[in-house]
Amino acid sequence: MSAKATPEKKTAVLRRLMKEEKLIVAPGVYDAYSARMTQAMGFKMAVTSGAGIANSHFGYPDLGIMTRTDNLEACRVLVRSLDIPLTADADTGYGNAVSAYHTVQMFEDIGVCGVNMEDQVFPKRCGHLKGKEIIPAIEMARKVEAASKARRDPDFLLVARTDALAIEGIEGAIKRGKMYAEAGADMLFADAVRTEEDIKRLVNEVPLPLTVNIGFGIRSRPTTPLIPIKRLTELGVKRVSVPRMLPAAALMGMRQAFKVFQQAIESDVPVDRPDLTFTIDEITELMDYEKVFGLERQFLSEDELDNKYRARSVV
Repeated sequence: MSAKATPEKKTAVLRRLMKEEKLIVAPGVYDAYSARMTQAMGFKMAVTSGAGIANSHFGYPDLGIMTRTDNLEACRVLVRSLDIPLTADADTGYGNAVSAYHTVQMFEDIGVCGVNMEDQVFPKRCGHLKGKEIIPAIEMARKVEAASKARRDPDFLLVARTDALAIEGIEGAIKRGKMYAEAGADMLFADAVRTEEDIKRLVNEVPLPLTVNIGFGIRSRPTTPLIPIKRLTELGVKRVSVPRMLPAAALMGMRQAFKVFQQAIESDVPVDRPDLTFTIDEITELMDYEKVFGLERQFLSEDELDNKYRARSVV
């Protein structure tokens, strides 16, 4: 009897994706539904939406109120829900370089495949809001160095995010990117990139693969313009994350369903809108109920199964 093959580590899968020429598109997930849907739709990796988690799990605005413990517990659920690699938004690392060291190990322990940490002053805020402040570049470089040395799995991905574009301009962002590369970062995340020219310069002048956010579905003016994915590939971007699409789509879907339901309350006839909702069968398939049913068939006795599932006559 041949031994069962050991599954490839998710961190190794992510590193393999990083080495491929193809650009990686990573939707932002925030709960088990969004995580499972991302995987079901064929995406090869996911990222966490820090704002999505803060908003949906805790009712907080994305202004640095969510704690490291809050974030870790939410990410633990997401990791459990996915077979594909997940990287997490670790905000500022929750303190100084020593805090960043421990933050990396805590996220590594729960099974995420990497983290991004940013150079904002704590408490941080959404990168597309006004009022951002950043720490000195050397301080962030020390945090990156500590984070790099903290990881026990060499394939764990360390993404250094800079919010310098809004404060120091492209020259400051490039200078910081070079420093973060030297300190041990694996990827640069330049948030709130405003132009294709800035993207070109970051790709060409910083010795790290570049990841950017796009605001697909955000109807108000996004900080980063909606550049086609094909064009971002041509520019040399390695990863595109789409953090706001799924929570924004979920909120729109809920509001649309409520509008119909509120009309149905006043109706004299049943109102059904299957175009607005998943069926029970679709939900059970997405959440893999069949896996548990299979475990029942494998481990419960015939008597237990018969008692659980046999047809009962109602007298």
